Amino acid sequence: MTQNLLLAFGLTLFAGLATGIGSVLAFFTSHTNTKFLSVTLGFSAGVMIYVSMVEIFVKAKTALVDAMGTVPGNWLTVGGFFAGMLLIASIDKFIPKQSNPHELRTVEDMTGTGGDVAAAGKKPDLLKMGTFTALAIGIHNFPEGIATFTSALQDPKLGIAIAVAIAIHNIPEGIAVSVPVYFATGDKKRAFKLSFLSGLSEPIGALAAYLFLMPFLNDIMFGVIFAAVAGIMVFISLDELLPAAKRYDEAHLSIYGLIGGMAVMAISLLLFI
Repeated sequence: MTQNLLLAFGLTLFAGLATGIGSVLAFFTSHTNTKFLSVTLGFSAGVMIYVSMVEIFVKAKTALVDAMGTVPGNWLTVGGFFAGMLLIASIDKFIPKQSNPHELRTVEDMTGTGGDVAAAGKKPDLLKMGTFTALAIGIHNFPEGIATFTSALQDPKLGIAIAVAIAIHNIPEGIAVSVPVYFATGDKKRAFKLSFLSGLSEPIGALAAYLFLMPFLNDIMFGVIFAAVAGIMVFISLDELLPAAKRYDEAHLSIYGLIGGMAVMAISLLLFI
């Protein structure tokens, strides 16, 4: 149990701090590699959708049916799935569009200067954009941290899959924080620090799950959480990742990335059987 706990916390920390990777990448470019972005976003969506529908939802249904019976177990699984979607949709609804991490933008979009730091530094609204985006990402990462932690605790292989998928989609979110802050202030340390801190809400979510959910964790609780996690991940994929991937798409690269993500996830799960 102790080993599982350490793994669960470690995976959550890894996923959350991927925002820092995005922050570092942003310092080395003034232009967005749209081909790379399209493939990676599609890949992340493929991983999330496949693992959610093929593995997580099925495990949730099995646990709840075994614990409650066929009819109530199935109803609670479906209810948990759509409750997860409703949760993440509600969070999105109350966050301004310009600060919403599910509204991904290119470096050029965020600076409006074609990568000119000096010109961007004259736009104080960029600092406000970066700060609010960091806060928005922190809010989003909190339930993702709970999802990663509880999944890893119940099934380490699923926890790894979810952590990798969330880490991939956290990278462009880190860019969304660091780019406007860096181009507003010219201070790389400040931009990295804010991006890094926004990712820490993910392990904080894991800590909250440990402190407040652990005493109540049983087969029913795990089943409901798993169903909600599946809903959250499918919503993120359909609302954020795929539309953004298609926006930057060239020659169906996003679909190739999507299929690649599903294939990698499928093979990974088969290897662990």
